[in-house]
Amino acid sequence: MTLLYSEVEEELRAAVRGLLADRCPPAAVLKRIESDPYDLDVWKTLAGEIGVAGLLIPEELGGAGASASEVAVVLEELGRAVAPVPFFTSSVLATQALLPTGDALLGELAEGRTTAALAVSFAASPYRPLRGSSVRIEDGRLSGTVTGVAGADVADVLLVPVDGDLYTAEGATVELVPSLDLTRPVATVTFERARARRVGACDLAAVLRSGAALLASEQLGVAEWCLESTLAYVKERHQFARPVGSFQAIKHRLADLWLDVVRARAAARNAVADPSPLSVAVAQSWNAAVAVHAAEEALQLHGGIGMTWEHPVHLYLKRAKATEIALGTPGDHREALASLAGVPGPE
Repeated sequence: MTLLYSEVEEELRAAVRGLLADRCPPAAVLKRIESDPYDLDVWKTLAGEIGVAGLLIPEELGGAGASASEVAVVLEELGRAVAPVPFFTSSVLATQALLPTGDALLGELAEGRTTAALAVSFAASPYRPLRGSSVRIEDGRLSGTVTGVAGADVADVLLVPVDGDLYTAEGATVELVPSLDLTRPVATVTFERARARRVGACDLAAVLRSGAALLASEQLGVAEWCLESTLAYVKERHQFARPVGSFQAIKHRLADLWLDVVRARAAARNAVADPSPLSVAVAQSWNAAVAVHAAEEALQLHGGIGMTWEHPVHLYLKRAKATEIALGTPGDHREALASLAGVPGPE
């Protein structure tokens, strides 16, 4: 594992960051969230022109044949922009579930022509993968409900894991529900004798664990933006004829936050290089909390302006709080970490 990024990763980062800065700045995200949160025009450019949709898909199936490291770089940048695009739900979670099957749908996902969503609650975890789901299959038809599904409202295809198998479904009802994270809506998906097609076996716990490993990189991006924007603000904001950032108490808080973010980068990079259960548990135990802490510090140190709807810092706090309970809470991952490390629990 290395904290250094390769030349290819940096080139990909520059392309994604440049596009987001030009077409998806925080002001644009704020403007969209009260009407139509997802920016599908930006997504089409990311997926089709930059090619991020097919990063995890092998070349023989129409993808880029890249590694999780490149995906992590994209997620860092999307986290920094709280970009309202379905990359994580379609190109990470759904794609990882579909990859072992080799299904032809992968080629459509790689081209960005089709967007998929994994019909699993975003609050499910590798340790309780079927939380929020009551779906069953009978005579080739799906019935039941899945709550809290992220990306379902913009998905062309729903992938439904049932009893160790993965199905595509037709005719599902998707109903948006209130979500703390306004840039990543969630929905209740209902199947009423929906026609299903089996595409292959699905190890749902492994898919969610891989997703949690990569989610740590998005959380890192959120934390980095919060730290950098706060540093810039306290250098410009003056009180008592001096910059707020010159006060010793502020220096200490930001120095501590910088160390937290550096550690978060190490945890995220390690989870990508070695997506073992131990590495994933470490990354999520740390990064989820760091993202929330960084957003809370940004909100407070921006003072009165940070409390307004017009300033984007609340988007980052909401994204951080939502991902804190996504794919396993920090408590879930700490409990798993203790077990994996052989730490005895309470008697």
